[in-house]
Amino acid sequence: MQYKVVSVKFTRMGKKYYFDCAGFDVKKGDSVVVETIRGTELGFCAEDPKLVSEAELVSALKPIIRIATGHDVEQYQRNQDEQPEAIKKCAVYVAKNRLDMKLLNCEYTLDRSKLIIYFNAEGRVDFRDLVKDLANQFRVRIELRQVGSRDGARVLGGIGPCGLLTCCTTFLGDFETVSIKMAKNQNLSLNPTNISGLCGKLLCCIHYEDANYKEYRRTMPKLESYVDTADGRGRVTQLNFLAQTMRVDFGFGNQKMYNVADTKFGQPAVVEEEAPSGSEKDLKDLEG
Repeated sequence: MQYKVVSVKFTRMGKKYYFDCAGFDVKKGDSVVVETIRGTELGFCAEDPKLVSEAELVSALKPIIRIATGHDVEQYQRNQDEQPEAIKKCAVYVAKNRLDMKLLNCEYTLDRSKLIIYFNAEGRVDFRDLVKDLANQFRVRIELRQVGSRDGARVLGGIGPCGLLTCCTTFLGDFETVSIKMAKNQNLSLNPTNISGLCGKLLCCIHYEDANYKEYRRTMPKLESYVDTADGRGRVTQLNFLAQTMRVDFGFGNQKMYNVADTKFGQPAVVEEEAPSGSEKDLKDLEG
């Protein structure tokens, strides 16, 4: 059995979600109304529909409710326009209740039956009184969602140190674990400012090339180890994993660059599992 499936995004650069679009003539760019765990929402078809076999489905698909009408689009835009003012009002009640929480964003469901408010906090927050105040203010159901720092960065969006929009707001689906060991694998500076993103955690892109660097390290010597070259035996002072080259010091200021293929050495530069140093322990909070 095959299903007619379409991918739907709820923001232009957000994650794709899949729905059964049987019975609907939709195409890429069309607006559709669907039911999600948040409620009734308007989304955009990210691609043209395709046929998918039952074996390819990870879980049961929810059907599209309808192709968005003009009224749906107007309501969606009205909700978007009112969100900045809504978050300002929320901030007033957060201050009134003296809650230690950072408001990130809020969004109405399409039918305005619910207002979802995203926030970040160090620990658990008792927001029962806040919910009562907000329900009286907005006259809708209130849902407060506490998110971690990485999800918070996704909600807010922003520009990464590379100068591009953050990965989590463009194409990144699920967050992968990023560790200090991965940064060491790539010979990156362990300065938190250089290796952490807007969320305060290690840059997600460190994970992207980790497998490649692990492979490169198996073909190169350790830093500060000794290698044999056509010019004699010397100490490795610099490694370039991508170029597969190394700088070798023969003493008395005599240094020379070599291709890895032109040297002989013993133990490769694989990063061993070892107890972290004091400075690395301080960086553990960046992992995520």
